[in-house]
Amino acid sequence: MVADVPEIWKSLEQTPIGASVRESLWLFPAVETLHLLGMAVLVAAVGAFDVRLLGLAMRGVRVSELARRLFPWAWAAFAVQVVTGFLLFSSEATRMVVNPAFRIKMVLIALAGVHAAAFRWIACRDMAEWEAESRTPIRAKIAGLISILLWVGVVAAGRWIGFI
Repeated sequence: MVADVPEIWKSLEQTPIGASVRESLWLFPAVETLHLLGMAVLVAAVGAFDVRLLGLAMRGVRVSELARRLFPWAWAAFAVQVVTGFLLFSSEATRMVVNPAFRIKMVLIALAGVHAAAFRWIACRDMAEWEAESRTPIRAKIAGLISILLWVGVVAAGRWIGFI
């Protein structure tokens, strides 16, 4: 299976970074711990926003105010995810690119990004109008539900990586 992997992934594993993460007694678990902590912060921030969109909590907080408070945390955590994810990937690139759970995780992250952009363009264009009302519009609730499902999928797929 590894023989069919493009040379670029094999080369990535042999870089000083990939080799160090893979061969160090403490580096891989330390990076993985940071990756998991970053995921916890990211999912907490995005999840809190999504729960507000669904109208299940924080109904007295304006959506725009909640976004202003939570999104810097989400972006910082996402940056941690990208860096630590790259480090972890570089240590086992040839195994990861053929791992179905890893592939699913990457697709779900891409879909979550597309979903966030679509939400921004569609549901947020008239947010000032609807966030003043007592009820969140159905399109925002659907967006919140889809977001939660996508991020739960990312977490689940990430967890499955080590078992497939």
